[in-house]
Amino acid sequence: MTTIDASFNANENLPTIFPLIDTHTHFDEPVFDVDRDEQLQKAYQQGVRHLVLVGYLHQHFERLYETEQRINKQSRSIAGQTAQQEESHLTAHIALGLHPLYIDQHTEAHLENMAQRLNEKRPLAIGEIGLDTYTDEMKQPEMLEKQQRFFNAQLDMAVTHQLPVMLHIRKAHAEALALLKAHDYDAHKLGGIAHSFSGGEQEAKAFVKLGFKLGVTGQVTNPNAKKLRRAIQAAVDTYGTECLVIETDCPDMTPIMCQDSDKSQSAHGQNSDDKRDDAPAHNRNVPANLPYVLGSLSELLDVSAATLAEQLWHNSCSALQTNWHYS
Repeated sequence: MTTIDASFNANENLPTIFPLIDTHTHFDEPVFDVDRDEQLQKAYQQGVRHLVLVGYLHQHFERLYETEQRINKQSRSIAGQTAQQEESHLTAHIALGLHPLYIDQHTEAHLENMAQRLNEKRPLAIGEIGLDTYTDEMKQPEMLEKQQRFFNAQLDMAVTHQLPVMLHIRKAHAEALALLKAHDYDAHKLGGIAHSFSGGEQEAKAFVKLGFKLGVTGQVTNPNAKKLRRAIQAAVDTYGTECLVIETDCPDMTPIMCQDSDKSQSAHGQNSDDKRDDAPAHNRNVPANLPYVLGSLSELLDVSAATLAEQLWHNSCSALQTNWHYS
């Protein structure tokens, strides 16, 4: 068991359950095929009322729709067993996007198909999209140029359909900020989330200034994630807790108190086929872990979990341009 510095851990009962929105998941992944219904019920029991299935590869778009339908059918059955009000169930939503990490696999035809899908059935958001220069290969001029072109094209779609975007920005915050400032996408009007934010203090404030909420994952549960924790605090000091949303990014970003090993192997994007079945089970993140993100964020900001949970709900609705009722 990983040693942690936290006031609660996965072997103890979670604090009071609050309604929560998981703003970013890959819960459609095959790694969940064996127990998706069970994990769905656990998430509902831990307060998760909405979760977003986020796209990243064209070849998996249809899987998103199939999973959304299955989840929404199953969750209504769960709610019927555990709640009196019909609206008290877990609802899945879809975001469509072509992820920058897989830019070598994306084609113009994929962009065209995505545009057609947007015309046929409106998703909740566009994502995840953005820029990623984490590796030397991704920094190559031709790769970066293609990333920027696909980023711009998907921002264009968001403007056309008046949809919020979910940003994936890694080791390219300055470039992404410059591109966003030059584009006519307005997050103050359309919403948007800087998913799994990983930049510094000034970058955090810059994205919030543009109108984006900062997506906070299980990384915040790690007391050694000092850069991230300082960035979150700096943004909140300037803009208040209104600038944050929370997410699991499952099966990645497992809260540290939910890990059974010091190994931190990622379950996301292991190979070009994105097969996550080999991900270590002890490190697989699940939507039911979202309260641990809330708890650690509450401690970091010295804000009560009850107050923060309600604020995060409203922040998520603002970022995703919805009006889901908090109850």
